[in-house]
Amino acid sequence: LQALLAFQIAWAAPSVTSEAERQPLNTTAIVMFVLFVVVTIAVSFWASKRTQSSSDFYNAGGNLTGLQNGTAIAGDFMSAASFLGITGLVFAFGFDGLVFAIGAFAGWPIMLFLFAKRVRNIGSYTFTDVVSRRLERRKISVVTIVGTITVVIMYLIAQMVGAGKLIELLFGLPYEVAIVTVSTLVIVYVTFGGMLATTWVQIIKAILLLLGATIIAVLVMYQVDFSLDVLLQSASAVHPKGGAILIPGVLFQDPIQVATILVAMMFGLLGLPHILMRLFTVPSMKEAKQSVFYASLFMAYFYLLLVIIGFGSVLFLYDNPSVFLDGQLIGGGNMAAIHLSNVLGGDLLMGFISAVAFATILAVVAGLTVSGAAAISHDLYAGIICKGNPDPVKELKLTRVTSISIGVIAVALGILFQNENVAFLATMPLVVAASVNFPILFLSLFWSGTTTRGAILGAIVGLISSIGLIVVGPQVWVSVLGFESPLFPYNYPALFTMPLAFITMWIFSVTDKSVQGALDRSAYHELLVSSEYGPTDHVKM
Repeated sequence: LQALLAFQIAWAAPSVTSEAERQPLNTTAIVMFVLFVVVTIAVSFWASKRTQSSSDFYNAGGNLTGLQNGTAIAGDFMSAASFLGITGLVFAFGFDGLVFAIGAFAGWPIMLFLFAKRVRNIGSYTFTDVVSRRLERRKISVVTIVGTITVVIMYLIAQMVGAGKLIELLFGLPYEVAIVTVSTLVIVYVTFGGMLATTWVQIIKAILLLLGATIIAVLVMYQVDFSLDVLLQSASAVHPKGGAILIPGVLFQDPIQVATILVAMMFGLLGLPHILMRLFTVPSMKEAKQSVFYASLFMAYFYLLLVIIGFGSVLFLYDNPSVFLDGQLIGGGNMAAIHLSNVLGGDLLMGFISAVAFATILAVVAGLTVSGAAAISHDLYAGIICKGNPDPVKELKLTRVTSISIGVIAVALGILFQNENVAFLATMPLVVAASVNFPILFLSLFWSGTTTRGAILGAIVGLISSIGLIVVGPQVWVSVLGFESPLFPYNYPALFTMPLAFITMWIFSVTDKSVQGALDRSAYHELLVSSEYGPTDHVKM
């Protein structure tokens, strides 16, 4: 869902915020943000006392409850992107703005009923652990590490650029100061507290965001006598596009375009490494399934609130000239929810919502940093370089060094790409996850014929085709490179690249007559036993 925020920034906000468009310094927001930082740093200090091993760092010792982990998982998706992005899309385009939410939420039943049990029982720390349970670890690890790092880095770029733009608008800080602040805080959370600190930061943030969204939604419904019909009809009466905002077609006229978005959001979710990692932070399969259940419950409630907040912003902002400058919403479409909070609750509510919006970025970046560090220290160093027998002290030290390095890289790339099209940056990880990680995960878990050769070649095809079609699509080929028309008509090519990856994996698996291919197929029975009852001989590294 991080693409939502980027889409909104690219659609409605200038690349460089002018002084006239920047929001006045909100003292309440700054105080609340500082309070959040103090509390979460205290949490990180507490977690650091309990993070003494690589297991503690990667999966919080595996001792979280389903409710705790489910809240943290929901926190990964109830981000500034979903809160500000969906609200802004509904504000501008009405019903079509909910397409992104529908796509992302559709992935959770699949996660609950197909993946949660098997992934939790088979793996130990990372996505690579799961697929290497029956495929040749050293070879498949190279592909999964590349897929994980690609997704993490592209997510981080989008998040850092989004953070810089938001903090410019909300707090009046320079762009560079904003992203350095975000990165520094994340490094503190992750380096000292690992997954435990990151999880509790997510839990705190998720609770605050649900609270803030609930308050805004209740205030909106109070103004319309708690009638959803009155809200929708009143909103359509003041929107420039009238009743068209209540039906599909304002933003997306092409149904294939809608399908590409739904596929990218739905299956991209199932291939996100930082989400899969959270299934290992609970002590049992039962708790893993409860994690996904609670996450689905919280997200369903959150998205229902966003329907109210989105159409509420239409009703209360379009007839309010104080929030517009030269015919445009001050700060761009991303600021619809922020302006609505100010109209309904004044500086106090606006300050609270602004601080929560910043907090969401901190929490999401922290989760991404943990998964990126695990890919390098656990999958690469422990799994490949040390062949499964690493020095625990060196591995933990490497995780922390890697976390700091990722933070520094995120700052550098955030500054480098600050004036680039953020929508392009945020689209890539979803498409890559759906085209590379998801096919490997699904076939390795559910098809006995999957072989290492098929998985590797399919992943390579998925990676190259997804990035290639994004480059020749409208967002890059026309908007960035300046060509007159795109070579590929859609921005989100997962609808085409994901099936291509599956077909390639199938072809090169069924034609694989090698010794390794036979071993891969014979290992499927053991995988079924492990997925049902938990690993019998899997040694955690």
